[in-house]
Amino acid sequence: MRTVWRTEGRGETEFMSTLTIITPTYNRAALLPKLYESLLRQTNPDFDWLVVDDGSTDDTSELIRGYRQEKKIRISYERQPNAGKHTALNRGIAGIESELTFIVDSDDYLPENAVETILFYHGKYKNTPNLCGYSFLRCHGDGRVNTAYFPEDEKIDTYLHVRINGKIGGDKAEVFFTDILKKYPFPVFAGEKYMPEDVVWMRMSGPYQMVHINKNVYVCDYLEGGLTNTGRRMKIHSPKGMALRSKIYLEDPETCFPVKVKMMILYIIYGHFAGDGGKRLLAQIPDKLLYAVCYLPSFVLYKNWKRKYAKEDIQK
Repeated sequence: MRTVWRTEGRGETEFMSTLTIITPTYNRAALLPKLYESLLRQTNPDFDWLVVDDGSTDDTSELIRGYRQEKKIRISYERQPNAGKHTALNRGIAGIESELTFIVDSDDYLPENAVETILFYHGKYKNTPNLCGYSFLRCHGDGRVNTAYFPEDEKIDTYLHVRINGKIGGDKAEVFFTDILKKYPFPVFAGEKYMPEDVVWMRMSGPYQMVHINKNVYVCDYLEGGLTNTGRRMKIHSPKGMALRSKIYLEDPETCFPVKVKMMILYIIYGHFAGDGGKRLLAQIPDKLLYAVCYLPSFVLYKNWKRKYAKEDIQK
């Protein structure tokens, strides 16, 4: 059940913010203060902070309780048994009522004008047909843009066309219209705690477009033990989700060929980790010829990965 505290002294007890910043977290009590302090510094206070605790065993709940008692910003807190970031997002997003939702990880933080920048562009583009949100830049702590700028500032197009086919890799900072985001919950497979976020971004791509904006609203410093850095082992332990991700790319006729080759290889590898045989995997995808061409090298990679990570797990 959600525990909600709303700041006093801001005019209305039922004030509805335009933006909800949702932070799924697991054992990040030592890092959350940096994010919290960045929220206190925002030049525009028109936001709520929703923290979804994915079963932390550290002092996260006590930390957030203390923040709520300070009554400096509006904070909501939910807790669930540990089941993975994607399930925490599903839980939190389902209850959000603001126009916009901004996913911010617990080990990252925001520049002081992040909310102001987001709401400025929302005011400019919110009535654009078939729009699901905005894609902003992420920067590292030293100011470097994560991976690359968008080639065209404020370009309105799909995630697939701009990011995937345009070879703009790395993470960006996505802000979504909440009502649309709710239509695309993250798929959940029993026993799997990882689901790539682009599974949802790709499902929205096509029916909806985004505005791609060369403004930084997010600061990231990837940490040891974070989801970004835990690597292949984490994905191997969530093979159904990873195979689904590849399948979504393969089923989209507008996915460029080099990406389709990569995704076919990953589809075959993770499909085998999920326990699916070759015939079952073949039956579920449209491009039978590409499957046939990629099968042998993919199966060899699968065997190598299986042997390598089985050996490392034994050593641990």
